[in-house]
Amino acid sequence: MSTIKIGSRLVGDGHPCFVVGEIGINHNGSVEIAKQLIDTAIEAGCDAVKFQKRHVPIVYTEEELANPRQVDPSIIQHALKRNAIEEVKYTVLPEESLKRLNKDPSNTTNGDLKYALEFGLKEYDMIDSYCNEKGIVWFASSWDGLSVHLINGFDVPCHKIASACLTHADLLKRIRSSGKPVILSTGMSTMEQIEKAVELLDRNNLIILHCVSSYPSKDEEANLSMIETLKHTFRGIPIGYSGHETDFLPSILAVTKGACMVERHITLDKKMPGSDQAVSLELNELKLLVDGIRRAEKILGDGVKRVYPSEVPIMSKLRRVRDY
Repeated sequence: MSTIKIGSRLVGDGHPCFVVGEIGINHNGSVEIAKQLIDTAIEAGCDAVKFQKRHVPIVYTEEELANPRQVDPSIIQHALKRNAIEEVKYTVLPEESLKRLNKDPSNTTNGDLKYALEFGLKEYDMIDSYCNEKGIVWFASSWDGLSVHLINGFDVPCHKIASACLTHADLLKRIRSSGKPVILSTGMSTMEQIEKAVELLDRNNLIILHCVSSYPSKDEEANLSMIETLKHTFRGIPIGYSGHETDFLPSILAVTKGACMVERHITLDKKMPGSDQAVSLELNELKLLVDGIRRAEKILGDGVKRVYPSEVPIMSKLRRVRDY
């Protein structure tokens, strides 16, 4: 089993499970909420936080962006607040969106949501500074080449490939060209597609995550035995787990199956607006997850048989015959 270095941490068999708090887009377009989520991850004992980055006009078609969609007013307000940061003006919502929303704030589209949730260079600069100040690693899953270059400019320690992007050959090549460790999530993918992605990425400096991309995923879909299948199929590559269940038991059980990394969405409140909030963990749940993983690691041990000092008095009392 190869060992991958992410920041100052070694990830792989024989090392503590690397726990990632997936912030994703649960910041709802607010840098302040993003900072609170970073603090949540730190308080719970996570090793890293992860975001998502898209260049909206590349990832979505004009037709998709124009589709009517109800957007929570708070998300639009967060976007408008980011039009000016530290007395410098930035473009967040397109001019067309601003004109339409000025006439009727309820006349929102899918594009309004996508642009409002998307952090740009300035926001990630603030996130980078905050994470450095707080002493926690951050990285992102980039959905297009421009986003890869923007995120890579912050000298992140690794890159994540989202399950939805596993079959995007050009994106995989661009991410691999960074020369940094790559984390590949495998939801909604066949074994043949995973094998092709691994071939494109090269086996070196790669971590594969078992994942089921349903929100939430059901117990009968978790299929944690896939972790063992991936370990057998891709020998020498560290295998982890990215979970979308509503609780945290499957994520702890994943460690008992050999997962060296666990990634879970995190939120300030499951009732907040947003598509990922309901399948995310709040602070108290996240603490229980991290504590559960650390306890599971102790319980699993190292597989070396030994007589513990606590057994010696029991042995003296109960073992009547000792021929060898």
